[in-house]
Amino acid sequence: MSDKEQIKFMNMAIEKASENVKTGKGGPFGAVIVKNGKVIAATGNTVFETYDPTAHAEVAAIRLACNELKSVTLEGCEIYASCEPCPMCLSAIYWAKIDKLYYAATKEDASAAGFDDTFLYKEIALNPGKRSLNTQHFMHQEALVSFEEWKRKLNIDDI
Repeated sequence: MSDKEQIKFMNMAIEKASENVKTGKGGPFGAVIVKNGKVIAATGNTVFETYDPTAHAEVAAIRLACNELKSVTLEGCEIYASCEPCPMCLSAIYWAKIDKLYYAATKEDASAAGFDDTFLYKEIALNPGKRSLNTQHFMHQEALVSFEEWKRKLNIDDI
């Protein structure tokens, strides 16, 4: 993809972020997903509009793109984000198997605007028992039943 096309797609993501600030639909974040030079999804963060704390721009764009392509993966796609993705969005990008991530503003820029993810990065690295979120692990054996059913469904003997 040419530099000119990359700039065009990043500008789209940045415009979505600016629209959000003006309309109040969400925070100042936008994302565009492209496949073979064609925009598959373009959206801003819709957290305030949908009352959904997971409706970050990247996650919303992934949902739209997967629906558009009728696929749970986005191999062959690139994502343009107006800002460096938070831990949740970065994880979603990996889960979606997006080939390449481009971002404009940094997590430090987001932090300076009140969107500080430092705490999340630190929490994720901790053992669940040491996180600030009160966490209790129980009924482990009972939960394994659905995994065994899944493996049988896929004819997987040993993973």
